[in-house]
Amino acid sequence: MENSTELRYAKAKERVECIKSFYYNLTAYLIVIPLLGYLNYRTTSFPWIIFPAVGWGLGLIGHGMSAYGFNPLFGKEWEERKIQEFMNDKEF
Repeated sequence: MENSTELRYAKAKERVECIKSFYYNLTAYLIVIPLLGYLNYRTTSFPWIIFPAVGWGLGLIGHGMSAYGFNPLFGKEWEERKIQEFMNDKEF
């Protein structure tokens, strides 16, 4: 029983670390992108800020989805089905 509690604690701690990492990434995005936007505005007429903002933004969305356990393609139901499939497979 104690092993189960330790395992749950380790999983919870890992999830908290992932969420904390997401918030650090979000904070950096909210600081860096406006600074790059200001630099872009002051130096050139080409709106190159779009590329890092969209690229980093897509990565940030993925990070957030991962941190909060939302995955429309490979969610918990898919994981459970695959686990059962492998457990029932005699060659595995």
